[in-house]
Amino acid sequence: MAEKDYYQILGVSKSADASEMKKAYRKLALQYHPDRNKTREAEEKFKEINHAYEVLSNSQKRQQYDQFGSSAFDGSAGSGAGGPGGGGFGGFRQGGQQGPFTYTYTTGGDGANFDFGGFSDPFEIFEQFFGGGASPFGRRKPAYSLTIDFMEAVKGVEKQVNIGGRARKLKIPGGVASNSRIRFDDFDIIVAVRPHARFVREGQDIITEEGVTMVQAALGAVIDVETVDGKVKLKIPEGTQPNALIRMKGHGLPHVNSKSRGDHYVRVRVTIPKKLKGKQKEILREFEEEGKK
Repeated sequence: MAEKDYYQILGVSKSADASEMKKAYRKLALQYHPDRNKTREAEEKFKEINHAYEVLSNSQKRQQYDQFGSSAFDGSAGSGAGGPGGGGFGGFRQGGQQGPFTYTYTTGGDGANFDFGGFSDPFEIFEQFFGGGASPFGRRKPAYSLTIDFMEAVKGVEKQVNIGGRARKLKIPGGVASNSRIRFDDFDIIVAVRPHARFVREGQDIITEEGVTMVQAALGAVIDVETVDGKVKLKIPEGTQPNALIRMKGHGLPHVNSKSRGDHYVRVRVTIPKKLKGKQKEILREFEEEGKK
């Protein structure tokens, strides 16, 4: 059997750390999952990716792979117990049908927990496709979707909802982002945040645009800016250029379960008048002549 390069399969270098491999695995797993990718090669590629990551994400297995190659894990080497020394990588495989997709779950015979590329378990990857649901093995909690307004996400909010015929009060912390998963006692909530007409969110920071005249940009000014905390005075420095970003520290969204906050950035839009009166033109010409001197 030809040797397989597990590093090449994942598209990482031999010096890649756990974080790099996890990122590469997540991307490939989502790309080649048979329930999303219907090509003939997808299923085989998906198995190959999972096997490569299962080996390389385990420090002991990775060390043995680096020493002996993929033959240590193909089931044909040594005594059949998984390679040199009979280390025992047989494990078990379990599968079935869950809703619109099939699943397969494999664990190593050495009892080690498999790190599913940043997913908390193998079924979290299915939620990327189908938006939640319980684990086929009953280990995952049911997940429900909840949509809140932008300002509710900023300040935090309590929502009264009905789940399974029971009235429940949910406390959503300030600073929560869209697609965040919040764990409660016996269920999870996946939060969606409606976009704001004015505020653009980047992580915990907010970006808005403010228009100033060319005179204000040249000479400097103080303007009122609408923030999530209300109106705040902002100083426009003398000589501000179009599209400059001015930072308003601590006026962004709070970090979840933290007292720190992001920032509010104002992108300056300089307005050039379309029509000038005679005196205004004269002053500008004088200004240009002075600049030449």
